[in-house]
Amino acid sequence: MRQLYHFPLCPFSRKVRVVLSEKKLEATLIYEPIWKRRPEFLKFNPAGQVPVLIENILVDPRRPPKEHVISHSQAICQYLDETYTERPLLGDTPLIRAEVLRLIAWFDEKFFLEVSGPLLFERIFKRVVGHGGPDSARIRKSLNFIPGHMAYLDSLIKERHWLVGESLSVADIAAASHLSTVDYFGNIKWDDYKHAKEWYARLKCRPSYRSLLKDRIPGIPPDEIYDHLDF
Repeated sequence: MRQLYHFPLCPFSRKVRVVLSEKKLEATLIYEPIWKRRPEFLKFNPAGQVPVLIENILVDPRRPPKEHVISHSQAICQYLDETYTERPLLGDTPLIRAEVLRLIAWFDEKFFLEVSGPLLFERIFKRVVGHGGPDSARIRKSLNFIPGHMAYLDSLIKERHWLVGESLSVADIAAASHLSTVDYFGNIKWDDYKHAKEWYARLKCRPSYRSLLKDRIPGIPPDEIYDHLDF
């Protein structure tokens, strides 16, 4: 059975969860408290980070399935797209793939560094680990980056149905995975970004997205419209 070690509001875990769902691949979700650095988990990924995918592959019918461990969200997505090819999500031409990978990097690196990473650390991880209250100055700094990112997203989606052409790709999934963690706290003024709002509404209505809308962190409820399809 396929297993995915994850943390509910981790945008990288969310990216892989949606890719699995879009490809109609079942996986058992295993909640991983990464701050505990459990030895059982570190043997899978010494970096102590989620997501980690465990694939049990039957190579020889005479032998038990062989366990394969894949860590890092982009490595997992690439593996899934190259292994389960019926519905490509990384692009079907070199130019499309290049643009998909560029936008994945934009959100996984730049957006995470400036927005989603600091907000999750201050509002979630410091609380669950017991490292004191959130740093309001750091939160304000991250919030100030949001309008620039949203304006850029709005300009990209203005002329397209999806971020890269007319088909859903991991670029859309990565972007929405990061934005959804920020949206959990109600920090995106969607009405200011008409095209981005319409794009995000399309994603929220997809079956692959529904489990994300049900995620909750004990003691930290989401914004009241977080799980609304009409927002």
